Amino acid sequence: MPEVDQLGRPLRDLRVSVTDRCNFRCPYCMPAEVYGARYAFLPKPELLTFEEIERLARLFVELGVEKLRITGGEPLLRADLPGLVRRPAEIPGLRDLTLTTDGVLLERHARALAAAGLRRISVSLDSHDGSVFRRMSGGRADPGPVFAGIEAAARAGLAPIKVNCVVQRGVNDAGIVDLARRFRGTGIVLRFIEFMDVGTLNDWNLSQVVTAKEILERIDAELPLEPLARSYSAEVASRYRYRDGSGEIGLISSVSQPFCGDCTRARLTTDGKLVTCLFATGGTDLRGPLRAGAPDAELRERIAAVWRLRTDRYSEERAASTDLSGRARPKLEMYQIGG
Repeated sequence: MPEVDQLGRPLRDLRVSVTDRCNFRCPYCMPAEVYGARYAFLPKPELLTFEEIERLARLFVELGVEKLRITGGEPLLRADLPGLVRRPAEIPGLRDLTLTTDGVLLERHARALAAAGLRRISVSLDSHDGSVFRRMSGGRADPGPVFAGIEAAARAGLAPIKVNCVVQRGVNDAGIVDLARRFRGTGIVLRFIEFMDVGTLNDWNLSQVVTAKEILERIDAELPLEPLARSYSAEVASRYRYRDGSGEIGLISSVSQPFCGDCTRARLTTDGKLVTCLFATGGTDLRGPLRAGAPDAELRERIAAVWRLRTDRYSEERAASTDLSGRARPKLEMYQIGG
């Protein structure tokens, strides 16, 4: 049986950030004015090694985890990532192993990742318009390599492929319907994500949020949709399919319709801290005890104890608050804990 927290939520999912580095400087995550050429990212000795990630992943699986997602930063910047993928892929009981990437380096790595045991992939793509894409990536890339990476992933059998678009009012929301048209009929699931107050550096405010309801209405007006049932109880996206049978989209509404009550996700930071909420202020160190020689039983109980005491429901609390500034408390940054 999986561990259960104070609100009855089981431990089912683990997201592992394997690097704090990224080749983009998205203003809503890692703005260039903060993370410039002189910014000091974590030195290699402070990162969890592949062996340490595998060992901790095995313990999480023993406690109920069935799905593992590799994130960053940009995980494909971690040297020999297929070598890392191969380790958890062989853990008995792990049903799903996936990766979230910005896609720029995916074309060259897709085949090796699939051969190592990666089962599916999610790609971040906030616009297919070149100028908007460059603005949202901090001027670091064009969408062409991302589309090439998506095509390479499809050829390698990394399916289903999901494409994630963070929507900001006045930035990329004018392209919502065009992006839906671009992926309609391709078998790729496009998911629109409400702009969230993750971290403290993205100057978040409620006026920038295009709600899932509004996104749905815009697309449905031109490409008629109908609702689909959830694939599983803790699924974060509300699913809709085109009425003509040409595919589906997803809507992730953490701001307007929080889903904390079903959250089964734990996160492991780049430097080995266990975090129990995307909006957490800190985490519990696992790297220290691991490197000090703690046996598996001690590490397993440390993880279980944290989960059993978990009461996180930040998005629901934010929605119920009269202060919607998103700045009520310090939070870990997105690149430290992944998406």
